[in-house]
Amino acid sequence: MAITQAVCNTFKSQLLGATHDFDSGSGQVFKLAMYSSAATLDANTTVYTSTNEVGNTGQYSAGGGVLTSQQVSLDGSVAIIDFADLSFTGVTLTARGAVIYNTSASSAAVCVLDFGADKTATSGTFTIQFPAFTSAAAILRIA
Repeated sequence: MAITQAVCNTFKSQLLGATHDFDSGSGQVFKLAMYSSAATLDANTTVYTSTNEVGNTGQYSAGGGVLTSQQVSLDGSVAIIDFADLSFTGVTLTARGAVIYNTSASSAAVCVLDFGADKTATSGTFTIQFPAFTSAAAILRIA
């Protein structure tokens, strides 16, 4: 099994069809779900799946957490998006990656995140810290 970081192929075409609206206040809800190393996730991932998602623990439950405070901008010629960091408290879990998906669009997958190695929290807080909001680092960049 493997998790490969990627912008999902279906997301690319769905952007052109106006399926996703990242502007704050659009009413669309984006979530992040975490997965074990047993998951197979890559650019061909089309929707959120519970297969090999980490189990319910503490504040983490199936489907993951809601992403908030999204910002959309243009940095030079690169469109970028950012979200507030996401924390789950009181959890005992091991995650290898995640999927960001749009619950307002039939749980359509946006992108797959590969943590690079298993990340663990034991009776603690697991935080997804998003990178800098720049054209070189933002979590989602379209050039």
